[in-house]
Amino acid sequence: MPQLNRSGGNRIVEAQLSVDLGEVALINEVFPDPIDGIGIGQRHHLQLALSPAPRNAFGCFPDCWGPHRFEPIGELFLAPAELRLHARSDCHRHKSVTCNFDPVRAANWLQSNFDWTKTRLAGSLDIKHGEIRRHLFRIAGELQEPAFGSEVMIESIAAQIGIELIRYFGGIDNTPRVGGLPPWRLRLIDDALAHDPGTANLGLLARLTGLSIRHLTRAFRASRGMSLAEQIALSRLERARGMLSAGQSIKATAAACGFTAPTNFSAAFRRATGCSPREFRQRAQPH
Repeated sequence: MPQLNRSGGNRIVEAQLSVDLGEVALINEVFPDPIDGIGIGQRHHLQLALSPAPRNAFGCFPDCWGPHRFEPIGELFLAPAELRLHARSDCHRHKSVTCNFDPVRAANWLQSNFDWTKTRLAGSLDIKHGEIRRHLFRIAGELQEPAFGSEVMIESIAAQIGIELIRYFGGIDNTPRVGGLPPWRLRLIDDALAHDPGTANLGLLARLTGLSIRHLTRAFRASRGMSLAEQIALSRLERARGMLSAGQSIKATAAACGFTAPTNFSAAFRRATGCSPREFRQRAQPH
């Protein structure tokens, strides 16, 4: 079984487990001051927020980009090993599930000519990948409530995450995307989804951007590497996680996320995260 590890100070490791590729853990962190510093790790650090991720978190790889280029850090990100990362955020409390991958193990899977290009580094700070999210939620569940076979299950899931990451970064190159949306249209979509993801749909976003649904969906995929429907679903999931973490009822959360019935919301939430809304709310509360 995963062993519970607790420590004082601003960082609490609720549970952790060593796996063949490295280590997985559930982390609770409290930051008395805004984050603004440069760090470097010996392992590839993958992290998924279980509490609402701050919207004003930014990261910079100064040795690769220069000191002035900062890109948004999403709720799911990877900090590559042995690369300096300058992070800024006003996050005060954060709960997350993390995977720290041994770079030597990862190198056995990567192609010999793999390189952390500027585009791949940008993609590492905000990973839009539903399958990796689902895998991490499953690990969080096994760590939170270990049962028979949890170690074997987590080992298997961590290996799947490693494969998905290699496929994800392998599909990113340094070639600019052709046929995508201009930044101002992407901002319209992002703002609409941040404001009210529950009522957002393809028709509404098409009217907002002044494009046909067909053109919008094709151009959005070219810009973001995922479908607009997937982005809407992820935005609703993020809203649901934020509301549940704040202790909101399942009924109110379901309505805010565009579901007419809590049972339909619960089923969709379980498919996306591997746990029920009630279970997630319990896990997200600080201990």
